[in-house]
Amino acid sequence: MRIFTTLLTIDCPRDLRVDPNGQHPAFTISFTADGEIPFPQVILRAAGQETLLNGASVEARQADSGDWAYVVEVPPGAVAGERIDVQVEGCRRADIDHAGGGEWIKDFREIRLVGQGQGASDGGADAPARAPATIQPAVSGGAPGGAAVKLYFGIHKHMHQPYYNTADRDAWDGEKDQIFGSRGGNYTDFIPAAVQRYMDGGLPHAGLSTSWSGSLIEQLDRCADEGRCGGRFADWNHALRRMAGASTALGNPRISFAGLGYFHPLMPLIPHRDIVRQIAWHRGAIERAFGVAASRVLFPPETAFHVRMIPALVEAGVEAVIYDSIHRFRACRDYPYAGIEEGMLPPNPAEQVNPPVDDWLQLHNIWAASKVSPSLLRPEYVGYEDPDGRLHKLIAIPAERYIGNEDARGGFGALQYPDVLGQLYQRIVDSGSFDPAHPPFFLLHSDGDNHGGGADSYYHHNTGRLVEWLKEDQRFELTTAEDYLERFPPDPARVIHIEPGAWAGADNGDPQFMKWFSRYEQPYSPDLNSWAVLTAFQNLVHTLEDCEPGDSRLPEAIRLLLTAETSCYWYWTGQTLWDEQVTNAANAGADLVKPAINALRSARRDQTGPTIFPPWVTPENPGGKRWGQGCLLDAPRQGTVHAFVADCSGLTRVDLILRTASGEQRLPMRNHGPYPTQTGAKLTADYFTAELPVGAGDVRYYLEAEDQCGNVSRGALERIFLA
Repeated sequence: MRIFTTLLTIDCPRDLRVDPNGQHPAFTISFTADGEIPFPQVILRAAGQETLLNGASVEARQADSGDWAYVVEVPPGAVAGERIDVQVEGCRRADIDHAGGGEWIKDFREIRLVGQGQGASDGGADAPARAPATIQPAVSGGAPGGAAVKLYFGIHKHMHQPYYNTADRDAWDGEKDQIFGSRGGNYTDFIPAAVQRYMDGGLPHAGLSTSWSGSLIEQLDRCADEGRCGGRFADWNHALRRMAGASTALGNPRISFAGLGYFHPLMPLIPHRDIVRQIAWHRGAIERAFGVAASRVLFPPETAFHVRMIPALVEAGVEAVIYDSIHRFRACRDYPYAGIEEGMLPPNPAEQVNPPVDDWLQLHNIWAASKVSPSLLRPEYVGYEDPDGRLHKLIAIPAERYIGNEDARGGFGALQYPDVLGQLYQRIVDSGSFDPAHPPFFLLHSDGDNHGGGADSYYHHNTGRLVEWLKEDQRFELTTAEDYLERFPPDPARVIHIEPGAWAGADNGDPQFMKWFSRYEQPYSPDLNSWAVLTAFQNLVHTLEDCEPGDSRLPEAIRLLLTAETSCYWYWTGQTLWDEQVTNAANAGADLVKPAINALRSARRDQTGPTIFPPWVTPENPGGKRWGQGCLLDAPRQGTVHAFVADCSGLTRVDLILRTASGEQRLPMRNHGPYPTQTGAKLTADYFTAELPVGAGDVRYYLEAEDQCGNVSRGALERIFLA
């Protein structure tokens, strides 16, 4: 049986006329592939809801050519809304529970639902043609001094491949050859081609921001050295190095290699010192691979951001961090929560400390499950106050959630830039919110090596259409973040707060990063097992590093530790291949350092405090709302703090220090013993809980732990509202 490697064609209506009740007629989606698809599936998205069509809903047959054809019949009225986003995908393994991300191949289409009096955009002799995009001049007089209103935006492309075996970096097989080989252009010349179009179009400030993980760079180098993927990557970084010297009108790089964690860690959930080291290692990799310095703008993997990261980012030399825009919106008082369709629980009131705004906008002609505020789509300083009351701050750059998600479907054309960005522009004009010293600027970010935003057409044809539009429409300007910040630096005296969370593809960006806490409510969670194992391993490595920094076993142990922090090993929960990755690295590292650790313990030379994993709270909003079956339910008022703590010398106490309006109190945490493991882990952290006082209101808290050698550690200052 020949397994498919690509989707060849997709046929579906461009428009469907709905009846007076808003129901669409039955329609057909057909697609072909260059081989058999073990698990074909169609996903329909409309009005924040998903409809899955797979199994018996997909009819398959093999053509004489050897290609395979698939047909899905969609019943009338199956979905409702203004449009249907169609995702056609196939998994190269029938057992999807054991499939990795590289085994899913996807493509996208859009169907517009039109009323009886509306014209269709395509498909009929009597259907009027869609009107061309309206090009309008920038409006003057809408800002102080008569400045022209202008909206600035940038584009970011993320490139990453994890190690598929944490304990053997040389592991390779035909599957990996296919995964990397299918991304030949993405990892070589697509980005330089797009930037060349910006330059040829005369766009003075335009460029591409891009993030490349160290694990990807290492594997591409190995492909080059060993001739993997048929020699496709023999000189993989040549075009990138050549274009890396191109500059904007202000002398900043046209290709901005954003900062990143070397092994793609989920930065809100790893220790301060590991964040700093991951960034430093990555900076060195960028200089070696591309011959230029990494940007001081950081793209945190999964756009996962928490203000407690700020001290480590500042220490690592980061000047600005990219985050998902919805977490700025939700941190405003009077945020217009959209209900269950938003995909997240209502914001916790402790996060809603920023002033209200009055320019909320519901975007149309794209999927947007909640309202956006154009006035907040700009870089600002964001702050974090530590347990000692010190304020740490840096610049935060929004990646617009919904427009970026639409751009990821294929760029100009998939995203109707003039229409959708024009809605933001018009709201800015109508609300009088334009600030010429700090105009709107946001990024449209997506994976640069997956279908849609990573397609050849995105970087070539559709980028050319984008450039032609920008040359005519003076309301908008494509710019790099570096050029924007040089022209319009944010006010350091104005410091705001951002709710924690990641991008929409990770449980919609849940503020407690629940995508990486899957099954947390069950007696055993593979994700929690991996965090407990990692916490114990972090403590071993950090202890040896503090006491014996010259130990010959330390470099390999550190590498195993940083590899184990790769976020992907939590993303595909329930698949043994991924659930065991952290354990495999930790076991190998523990075998390396245990003799040295045992000697330190015997001599009582341990000088490293316990390792504290960042706490999480259940229910997420005590006394607020929790998830029900397709609805929101009232959450219990009793909240519980959970955490993992580990120390190779043993623990004497773990306390929760709670700060309320009435003062500070110390609550001893209950030790439930080592977290159970089903992955054969040789080490794991202890699991602690503490109950929070009901009705205490807006509180702050942190954890403090002491080991049997008298070393004390403190966690970050957290916030929660207890209704």
